Amino acid sequence: MNYQETISFLFTQFPSYQKKGESAFKPGLERILKLSELANNPHKKFRSIHIAGTNGKGSCSHMLASILQESGYKVGLFTSPHLKDFRERIKINGIEITEQYVIDFVHKFKSKAESIQPSFFEYTTIMAFEYFTSQKVDIAIIETGLGGRLDCSNIITPEISIITNIGLDHQQFLGETLTEIASEKAGIIKPNVPVVIGKKQGETVSVFDFFAHKNNAELIYAENTYINYQLDLKGYCQKENSKTVLTTIKKLQNKGWEIPENAIKKGFNKTVTNTGLIGRWNTLQKNPKVICDTGHNEDGIKLIIQQLEDETYENLHIVWGMVKDKKTSNILNLLPKNAKYYWCSPKIERALTTEELKANASNLKLKGESYSSVLTAKENAIKSGGKNDLIFIGGSTFVVAEAL
Repeated sequence: MNYQETISFLFTQFPSYQKKGESAFKPGLERILKLSELANNPHKKFRSIHIAGTNGKGSCSHMLASILQESGYKVGLFTSPHLKDFRERIKINGIEITEQYVIDFVHKFKSKAESIQPSFFEYTTIMAFEYFTSQKVDIAIIETGLGGRLDCSNIITPEISIITNIGLDHQQFLGETLTEIASEKAGIIKPNVPVVIGKKQGETVSVFDFFAHKNNAELIYAENTYINYQLDLKGYCQKENSKTVLTTIKKLQNKGWEIPENAIKKGFNKTVTNTGLIGRWNTLQKNPKVICDTGHNEDGIKLIIQQLEDETYENLHIVWGMVKDKKTSNILNLLPKNAKYYWCSPKIERALTTEELKANASNLKLKGESYSSVLTAKENAIKSGGKNDLIFIGGSTFVVAEAL
């Protein structure tokens, strides 16, 4: 199989939750432990940082990787989903896993894994773990896929665990309340491993206290950490994320990791350059200015709207699409009424149809037209926009992926 055939096999043989939704979700650690045994337990052979949370996992992961790279370490980075190419998920010092490694890994594991019937994410996770072991990374930043307790990445024992924040997302899997969701995310807290919490929230404090005490894990809240660094990630959410990252870095320093002040400064300022992160308050062009952002749940979108309000423009155009497992009306209700909308649907099974999206939006007095694809919607928005207008593209990671 060549690279494209290999990726096609992964997506069809082992369906991806990101693309298919609930039918592809396989919680639990049984299959990943069996897969890991086939690969000689690579998760035990490298040091790591484990990150869970509702929002900010990807940004925190990339900022941490950037700072550790600037400190001279060989840093693995495992995140999801990808935007353009599968290999974005697995990187070392900003360089993606090679196509040949992906091909060889799948070829080697194809028949062995058949009886286990792993999910796409389990297969990808064990690929990342074996890759990091084979390349002898100094440390790997590992982002959970969904949740924490039953997420297949949760077989690692990290140097530090991080829970960025807790919001309402994926309630069908994680629980309807912040307390229930926090309990799932707190499943990554390990015995005697410190845990950094990015945001102190009334409903979750007792949950994290309980799990930290139970595991004799030092509990550190990041919100009082003072940040005075220049960030190249420009989203409003990055203020909170950078506090979480700096708190983690300070704890690593306390544990004996050599991370100079200059590496912290350069790491924050060169996250995009060092790691290749895309899709976070990305400016795609000017005149008219086009911005995209992958924020896709209520908490993330509230910050996006706040940031849009602080932009200067004559007219606002919004290219918007969603997946169908979100609370559509709750999210649409947050959007500005004074914008012209370009409704679209990403090309995945989980996508909310453009017709349903437009109908929901019309009920909330949001005005716009439907388009056959994300790119058509983007092109029409740019064509309609004056040079002093602002065009925003978002609503779903997959809309941003198709717009880039």
